[in-house]
Amino acid sequence: MFPERLETERLSLVRFGHDTVDLQKLYRVLSADETERVAQFMPWDRHATIEETYEFVERIERRWNDHDRATYAIRPREGEPRAGEFAGNAILDLDWRRRTARPGAWLRKPFWGRGYAGEQTAALLELAFDGLDLELVAFTHNVDNENARRSIERIIERFGGQRDGVLRNWTPYRGEVADVYRYTITETQYREAVGRK
Repeated sequence: MFPERLETERLSLVRFGHDTVDLQKLYRVLSADETERVAQFMPWDRHATIEETYEFVERIERRWNDHDRATYAIRPREGEPRAGEFAGNAILDLDWRRRTARPGAWLRKPFWGRGYAGEQTAALLELAFDGLDLELVAFTHNVDNENARRSIERIIERFGGQRDGVLRNWTPYRGEVADVYRYTITETQYREAVGRK
């Protein structure tokens, strides 16, 4: 159902799974000190054991097979600094009944500030609207996450859409329930922004 690979100008997004991500290397990334900052607003913490990382990949593969979430490993393409290295992941959560997708991503700190977040999000928008024939893409971020706010607002400006407002007590987050901002882009807004009707 989902393409195994998405290519952008500077990135390869490859299906995230045991065949495409080295478990030992992934564990080193997800258990490293840098991950504490990366995961600050994520619903997960640094991994304490390699078994935790194994189960993480298992859940990702199950959701791919259930057709409710596509997860991709992000790698810079040839010619980019650290080409081929695991930079993070991109996800597209699907709500088929509502014909809606929710993209998300995280990048390792060495890959921040390169515009990769916007580039991979553009690929996920194309997948959602052109590949999966959805009607709406919704973004959310923790109200305290300024980096996500700036990144999502750039996407909204580029592809149309709007900020819908605050969803109170919306996302379980480190033993609490966090408020989030929600933004949406409709299929019509997307097609007008990219010059396709």
